[in-house]
Amino acid sequence: MNRTNTAHAKDAVLTQAFVERHYGFLGSFKLHCHALGWDLVRSPTNVALAPLFLLVRLAALIFRGVGFRRMSSWLSSRRVFFRSSVSRAVEASIWAEVMEERCEPLSQTTPHQKRLVEEYADVRNAISEIFTSVMFLCVGLIVFETATPGVVSMAPIVSDVARTTAASESFLFGQRLGSVWYGVFPPEVPLWFVVSIGFALAAGASIVTTFAGVIADPLQAVTGVHKRRIMRLIRALDENFDDPPKLAREHILARFSDLTDAGVSLVRTLRP
Repeated sequence: MNRTNTAHAKDAVLTQAFVERHYGFLGSFKLHCHALGWDLVRSPTNVALAPLFLLVRLAALIFRGVGFRRMSSWLSSRRVFFRSSVSRAVEASIWAEVMEERCEPLSQTTPHQKRLVEEYADVRNAISEIFTSVMFLCVGLIVFETATPGVVSMAPIVSDVARTTAASESFLFGQRLGSVWYGVFPPEVPLWFVVSIGFALAAGASIVTTFAGVIADPLQAVTGVHKRRIMRLIRALDENFDDPPKLAREHILARFSDLTDAGVSLVRTLRP
């Protein structure tokens, strides 16, 4: 029992040191320097692949529930996301500064353990998506005084504002009267314009998602979220059961944000 308590205390010390070194503001900034490059392409691609990832994992859970364990394991082992440079740096640091300090070198690990560490890095990407959704929501509430949890719900609003502003500035009797006129009779906004604004917002959102951890990591470090998540990872690595990785709630929450975004946009479209 004392040995178990001692090992747990050592893990807690290693984890806390790791969090302070890599997830404080300076450490997170250095970590995200790895994103300067191909991660600017990988990150938005991973965001687009996230719904597919969720479907694959849900299918794996269903197959496991009905007894098709081999199919479940095969689906769970599929690599849906592109591994970003930031994720690789996180995984390498976990092995070098946590696991090897526990006398568990990478050469002696199982494929299942390696997959668990990759899953940990993928959860960080989901957190970045959630953080981006929160930023969109805050911008919508502050600037437009309405809920905009994502690109889909914000694009029509930004399009309307941009189109109205442009029409008012070119109004025959001046911008002030133009604002009044188009406030009563809004100008028509073509679909291509809304789509263009949507693509522009999506491009901006992908950059925000890529570097969201610079802010999200220190917040999670201060609140203890990072430490608890790494401690759970260590326990899962120690168990070394050949079970498929569980579907983390962060992935579900990120996809729920997407559904909320689409739902808000649909309600506004159907509203008379």
